[in-house]
Amino acid sequence: MRVTTTKSKNSESFYITKSYINDAKKSTSQIIRKLGTLNELLAEHGPTRDDVMAWAREQARIETQKYKEEQQSKLVQITFYADRQLDYGKQKFFRGGYFFIQSIYYGLQLNKTCRKLKAKYNFKYDLNAILSDLVYSRVLEPCSKRASYKTASEFLERPTYELYDVYRALDVLGTECDFVQSEVYKNSHFLTERNDRILYYDCSNYYFEIEQEDGSKKYGKSKEHRPNPIMQMGLFMDGDGIPLAFSLFPGNANEQTSLKPLEEKVISDFGCSKFIYCSDAGLGSESIRAYNHRGERAYIVTQSIKKLKSDEKEWVLNKKGFKRVSDDQPVDITKLPEDDNSLYYKDEPYITKQLDQRLIVTYSPKYALYQRTIRNGQVERAEKMLNSGKTKKNRKNLNDPARFIGTFATTKDGEVAEISHYLDNDKIESEAQYDGLYAVCTDLLEDDVADILKVSEGRWQIEECFRIMKTDFSARPVYLQNENRIKAHFLICFLSLLSYRMLEKKLDNKYTCEQILKTLKSMNFAEIEEQGYMPLYTREKITDDLHEVCGFRTDYQFITKRQMRTIQKKSKGKE
Repeated sequence: MRVTTTKSKNSESFYITKSYINDAKKSTSQIIRKLGTLNELLAEHGPTRDDVMAWAREQARIETQKYKEEQQSKLVQITFYADRQLDYGKQKFFRGGYFFIQSIYYGLQLNKTCRKLKAKYNFKYDLNAILSDLVYSRVLEPCSKRASYKTASEFLERPTYELYDVYRALDVLGTECDFVQSEVYKNSHFLTERNDRILYYDCSNYYFEIEQEDGSKKYGKSKEHRPNPIMQMGLFMDGDGIPLAFSLFPGNANEQTSLKPLEEKVISDFGCSKFIYCSDAGLGSESIRAYNHRGERAYIVTQSIKKLKSDEKEWVLNKKGFKRVSDDQPVDITKLPEDDNSLYYKDEPYITKQLDQRLIVTYSPKYALYQRTIRNGQVERAEKMLNSGKTKKNRKNLNDPARFIGTFATTKDGEVAEISHYLDNDKIESEAQYDGLYAVCTDLLEDDVADILKVSEGRWQIEECFRIMKTDFSARPVYLQNENRIKAHFLICFLSLLSYRMLEKKLDNKYTCEQILKTLKSMNFAEIEEQGYMPLYTREKITDDLHEVCGFRTDYQFITKRQMRTIQKKSKGKE
């Protein structure tokens, strides 16, 4: 450190400054201490300027010595021996990415929920330690419960329980599944404001690695067409894409019957009574719409255009009457260019036996081009099938190109003499008339169309929730057999998804799921000669943001064991 001065017209000021190399690899300086002006310092350290400068240089020497002592206290010296082998069976590698999920887990006060369950059942094992480890493992290394126990042994905080305790805990978690969900919802308000004025609902199925039906594991419709029994999940999500509640029901049950029991639970246990229900057409039947037309609830659901009555379908397919959503200006959609990115709509009253509704139809040139491109490719494949003579239809695939192949039978003497196939242009034109069109129904008769459509467009987030749970968190296949433990398995997947989504929201949705999970999985540490830990990950903008939103840092060159214990406490909300 050195003494620097600055002069003005009437005074001269003395400073102690430190030179250093900044992040941009450029030399710069920083003022450490302002000593005062020459006139002020002459009175105490004079009588001449040389006397003041000598005193200032001594102060700089003192500051330099103090800085060196501080740096020395931070310096960790570790001795390595080139001829000494590793200790046998000594773990050196530790996972640390769970700290960031842990900050959400404890923010949801799940430790207090586990404490309530322990008071109720009076078990001896640590339910909070088991549940938290299962949630962290599901995010970082999704696998079986046995393998999750092994994964947890690589955390910086090792398991304090045995493997058999995990299965005992699953029995309790399955029994108290609804209670845990309601507690988590209430506590989530301490972490963030919940957008529960809009609730999205959807269902998905999960297959089991068994061949025979058992309990709620039944054969049912599955997109994968697997020859395995399935169980279905109904999921509510709030307007920000954060899971709210879930329920399980048999694989052979109609998904529409799953809604009311779960919605009643959300209304009674969660206290959500005023919201807009939003779903696709499959979960928007007349009875479901009527149910959500009661009290302070409303609905916005997708409407199948093909299932409308003939006069309403004729109105939808009529190209006249459309307006631009952004400014309500009338537009002739037949004259729009293919690359137009705007959205257009028209609406009219839609009255059924039970409800006075509003039918809103939108047209997107961009979506129309997409559908036309996909269909043209399917028509080409249909022509190839005709040329090759392979015209068998796959009835399970609604997008099978063979649907464009028609059949014509030639008879002779009252019997079929020949069967020929042709490209069905009428079928192609029939599908083409729906290009770019999309319809929703709602009982919000006076609300702005743009606001209604914005709510409806948010349904993609609940589909992403199921994708994350199935793909990134490997919620299927399910290997458990006991129904209570199966329920606990899905509760763990739900809590993992909830924790991840809350972390994603704290990061302002700046990063993709792949980026966040990849980063968390990479944030590992190596223990160095029992003195502390060295981070093994690369510091990036995303790691800086993770540390910033969670309130602690692990990106130092070396972390002493004492510092690591402090980090662990901070990740649990403890100072």
